[in-house]
Amino acid sequence: MGSAPNEAEKALYLAVLRAGGRVPVREAAEQDAAATARLIALGLLVHHDESEQLTAVNPRTVSGRLSRELREAGTRLFEAAEHVPAELDGLTDAYDSAARREDHGRQIMHVLDVDRIRHRLLQIEADFREEVLAAQPGRRPPVYLEKSARSEKALAGGARMDILYQPVGKSDPAVVDYAVRATGWGMRLRVLDEDFTRMLIFDRKVAIISASADNRTAAFIEDPAVVDHLVRLFLRDWERAERVPWHDLAGDSVPPVAEQIGRLLTTGLTQRAVASRLGLSERTVAEHIARLRERYDAATLFQLGWLMREGAR
Repeated sequence: MGSAPNEAEKALYLAVLRAGGRVPVREAAEQDAAATARLIALGLLVHHDESEQLTAVNPRTVSGRLSRELREAGTRLFEAAEHVPAELDGLTDAYDSAARREDHGRQIMHVLDVDRIRHRLLQIEADFREEVLAAQPGRRPPVYLEKSARSEKALAGGARMDILYQPVGKSDPAVVDYAVRATGWGMRLRVLDEDFTRMLIFDRKVAIISASADNRTAAFIEDPAVVDHLVRLFLRDWERAERVPWHDLAGDSVPPVAEQIGRLLTTGLTQRAVASRLGLSERTVAEHIARLRERYDAATLFQLGWLMREGAR
């Protein structure tokens, strides 16, 4: 991805912050098209498709990601990677100042406008590191199922995502197709045949719940006690929810390599031994096993192999 933003790019970012952290794409491009494209590539600005807006992202998130990418590029880029956080210090101070002006420090904040809700959600999604818990009742609009790049990237980086749907999702081909792809990335999706509230929880630090019947108002909650209570409610619902064989609903069969892994597990081989026997990396075998355990609702590796063997009869 390269180095930190230059002076022109920093100036454009600061201009976006002064405008409230969100500007029309066309307005930014007219001011400096090259700087706009560069800030989007860096991740300091996120393009919001529905409203053709650009949203400013916390530079701390970008600095950490840039540092990791530069370190991975090899020792020749080590010095540049070490300087990335310092390069973004000025932008971070400006971001914190803008956040204080918008009073994001309150522990419970009600947001009344759909565009403002999306704007705030984009910032939170860019910041989370470890876990997303989501309760999504009703039908899922295709536009939300199509935007999966951020989720796939987060899961590849080690994050965890648990999503609750209602039974209507099992009869929606778009949802089934998304679930098949998402479980392949490591996401877990279950179905609960009950009424529940729309809710998102990021890293067990901030929760977003619907605050109106039409979902045009949301409450952003950072009070630790309230967030902890909502986490417990979600986990209670999650344990009661149904594991769904999304691949079976889609008519997908188990890949041959996964069938081989299942057969070897029934013999008592460990994950490492299976990887060695098949000439695969342990990580590849672990990914296959994670998807198979979700598919067959298996608590142990031996149980997984047994269930796969029974299903083949």
